[in-house]
Parts: sequence; structure tokens; C-alpha cells
Amino acid sequence: MTSSPEHTRLLGLATRASLAVACTLIVAKAIAWWLSGSVSLLAGLTDSLLDGAASFLNLLAVHYALRPADDDHRYGHGKAEALSGMAQALFIAVSAFLIGFQAVERILHPEPVGAPGLGIAVMLLSIALTVALLILQHKVVKETDSAAIRADSLHYRSDLLLNASILLALGLAYFGYAHLDAWFGLAIAVYILWSAISIARETVSVLMDAELPVDVSTRMLALAKNVPGVLGAHDLRTRISGTHWFVQLHLELPGSLTLSDAHALCDEVEHAINREFPRAEVLVHADPKEFIKQIAV
Repeated sequence: MTSSPEHTRLLGLATRASLAVACTLIVAKAIAWWLSGSVSLLAGLTDSLLDGAASFLNLLAVHYALRPADDDHRYGHGKAEALSGMAQALFIAVSAFLIGFQAVERILHPEPVGAPGLGIAVMLLSIALTVALLILQHKVVKETDSAAIRADSLHYRSDLLLNASILLALGLAYFGYAHLDAWFGLAIAVYILWSAISIARETVSVLMDAELPVDVSTRMLALAKNVPGVLGAHDLRTRISGTHWFVQLHLELPGSLTLSDAHALCDEVEHAINREFPRAEVLVHADPKEFIKQIAV
């Protein structure tokens, strides 16, 4: 099973854009921090450095996840996206601790913030690029439901708040409240750590084969039962791997059906679910209704 060419194009575009934004911001923030000495800008630079590493890892993971199924990976390579999400959570957590350490150091040993005007300009650039990237990622997640891009998007949403907080801290420094810079850096570190925990929780659910939402499973069962000739459906199981959903269920069919007729009904159920949920790969097992009654007795 392979992804559609459009999905492949969108995923490639999103990962390359993320890496390009991270690299641009690393250079801009490094120059601004070198000239200003701002802890808030150092927080932003540290985060962007780890963003770059995470985005590069994300690009490799998505490229690997898009590989078709082979003899050793019959369900494809989609779990690479979730592994990338876990790596991103680790990168973000490390950046939070580094930023927190620098903030505490600056609180204990205050230093003036230089060139706040340059820092403000860099943060405005950061916010503009981050917003543009988030718009692109939102479209890609909507079209592909990629776990890796969703984790990256959550990461950059936290970056947007991070950049806005740094902008506020530099603005206050510009007006003579430089002592608040370190406190903003500490608050940013706490928020970034919370973002890392959120990303980790989401990717763990994928790695642990958590079920699809209840409303999706209920709708799939309803679609199966609505196929003419199907007497019932049960034991529906779902899991996610990359952009694909794997669905298994049992159909209750008349025991008098020929094997060919039963197979045709199974195909109709698969098509009915696929029409509404195109990314689902459906595996159907047919149970004679009489056999179900015997088990119930």
C-alpha cells in the first residue's frame, strides 16, 4: 500500500518548508542574541537549533514512512512518523531545560539587554515565517492526517507563543524593564516543556496502536450493516500507521450463501467504508449467522 502522489507531494513540501524556516531563524536569532545578550532571544535561538534538528529528522522519517510495504514490513513504514514525533518531544524537552537553566542564571546574575530593536525586528520575522508555516502544515494535516506533521505543527504553535513572548520581553527591555527578560525566558521554558509532554502523549498513542475515535468506529460499523445482505457486524478493530488506517471487522452473513456471494458482500463492505474513509485499509472476516447464534447459546 502506498500513499497517493498528492499526499507524497504535500508531505515533502511541509517537511522541506519546516527545515527552511528553522534554518532561517537560527541565523537571524544567533545574530540578534550575539548583539543583545537577551536570555529570551537565547531561548528562541536554542529552540530554533533544536527545531532544525527535529525538522531534519522529520524529513528523513516522513521519507521513510512513505516507502511502500515490503516483505519485512507488511503494514508499511508509517510508524516512522510516530517515532519522529517522539524524537521531537525529546528535542523540545531538552530545549526547555536549557532555556530554564539560562533564565535562572540570568535571574541570579542580572545583565543589561543590548540592541533590543534588532531583537524585535528578528522576532517579527520569526512570527511571520512561523504563521506562514503553520498555515501550510494545517493544510497538509487536513489532507494527509500525518502524525509527524501534526507533531511538528504542535511544536511550531508553541514556537508562535514563544516568539510572541520574546517580542514582549524585548519590548519591555526597550522601555527600561530589562529585568523581566529572564523571567519571560523561565516562563517560556515551562510552556515548551508542556508542549513536549503533549507531543509525546499523542505519539505514544499511535505507537501503542490506540483505536480510532469512537465516532469513526461507530460510523464504520453502520456503513457495514447498511450494505444489503449483511445481517450484522461486530469485533471492529482499528489502528493507525502513518497516514493509513488499518481496519478489521467481522460480518454476520447467511450461512446458505455460496463462498463467491459471501466474498462479494465482503468486498461491498470494504468499498462502502473506503468511500467515506479513503485512507482505511479494510480486512473483513465473514461469519455465518447460524454460527454466531450457536456461540451465543
